[in-house]
Amino acid sequence: MRILICDDDALVVAQLQNYIKAYFEKARLKCPRLACFSSGEALLEDKGDKDLLFLDIEMPGINGIYVGNELKKENDKIIIFIVTSYSEYLDEAMRFHVFRYLSKPLDQQRFFRNMRDAVDLYHTMTVKIPVETKTGIHTFLSSSIISVEAQGRKVIVHTTSRDFESVHNMHYWMTLLPQNCFFQTHRSFIVNFEHISDFDHSLVHLAGNRFQAYLTKRKYSAFKEAYLLYLESVR
Repeated sequence: MRILICDDDALVVAQLQNYIKAYFEKARLKCPRLACFSSGEALLEDKGDKDLLFLDIEMPGINGIYVGNELKKENDKIIIFIVTSYSEYLDEAMRFHVFRYLSKPLDQQRFFRNMRDAVDLYHTMTVKIPVETKTGIHTFLSSSIISVEAQGRKVIVHTTSRDFESVHNMHYWMTLLPQNCFFQTHRSFIVNFEHISDFDHSLVHLAGNRFQAYLTKRKYSAFKEAYLLYLESVR
């Protein structure tokens, strides 16, 4: 992971650096690479990986709205935090799907909560899942898995490319898959929130209604809450 900060205020840049390092220290994780920029022009010229970005709106030269739009065109997976004192830019920023909006002055506890969600989302988008079958092992990003379905004694992994018959049971899959993106709606179904088209009290439709999963009544409330939290994290 590479984390970028783009702000013309040196004090804010220093505070963000300290908060980021403190978050990873508290989580007992190695701090990723950090790169700092004082202008949008300098950031756009950077050729390195751009995984997570803290972006100011009001800067000399091109503003953060333009920068965010350009970066999203290059990589729609980039996780962008807008960091600004100007709330009137919120609607414009949301158009290119920022992850969170942080107001100055920054609150450390709120920063830590949002940072945790961003790191979870990054890992979900980048983690690779091995699908072991009787003939071999196929590896996919977790986002490529639409659902896992038990069909009698068979366990079928539905992916965006094709279906695979797994040698592992449903408990194995529920343990393996990232819990912030997957939910077991029924003893025979695990669904990926990313691929949900719609749902009611008994069925979940996935991948443009190409697949469906049963939803037990006793799990409906927990499922709805988890799905809304997921949408909040990726909006």
